Amino acid sequence: MDWNVIAQYLPLYKKAAWLTLRLGLAGIVIAIVVGLVCALVQYYKVPVLRRIVGAYIELSRNTPLLVQLFFIYYGLPKIGIKTNAEICGIAGLAFLGGSYMAEAFRSGLESIEPIQTESAMSLGMDRAQTMRYIILPQAMSISVPAFVANVIFLLKETSVFSAISLMDLMFTAKDLIGLYYKTTECLSLLVVFYLLILLPVSLLGSWLERRLRYAGFGA
Repeated sequence: MDWNVIAQYLPLYKKAAWLTLRLGLAGIVIAIVVGLVCALVQYYKVPVLRRIVGAYIELSRNTPLLVQLFFIYYGLPKIGIKTNAEICGIAGLAFLGGSYMAEAFRSGLESIEPIQTESAMSLGMDRAQTMRYIILPQAMSISVPAFVANVIFLLKETSVFSAISLMDLMFTAKDLIGLYYKTTECLSLLVVFYLLILLPVSLLGSWLERRLRYAGFGA
């Protein structure tokens, strides 16, 4: 292990890690919004939209992110829709993540007993109030394990961003290995930076799950 090489490459990895984290978080935030909307459409069985959401979920979950990125990055410009690689990366991650988040949220919503909705209605709450104050808080707490798993999964999926020429961690590692053949140092830095990004998310998710369990949610 050449520590001088590691010190030399460290700034490049820091820059790549920031890009990976920034794009990953942006894609995940959009995926959460998409997933919640899709889950509500399925939960309320909205005509027509429910079928569209179902088709989107099946398409998204059954095609690799790399294929989706290629379609967005190389395919859309053919029909006049042009954008940069960063937006393509975020869009691809949101498209994939939205379907996984939708299923996580849907399972949480459907786990709530119908009697709770009926009780809320009998107390004078409308559907929006019932969802906001009764159903959604419980469903979100139940969905925490799947939600955290999806966040970690999506952050790891950013490793394919290198296929559309984004200088993320994977691209940086492959580029430096190809140029200087310092495989051990490059891979060691790659693992360390992914752990620095993913391990806090995993630990935070485990802590949140325990807190919710102790508070009586998702028991």
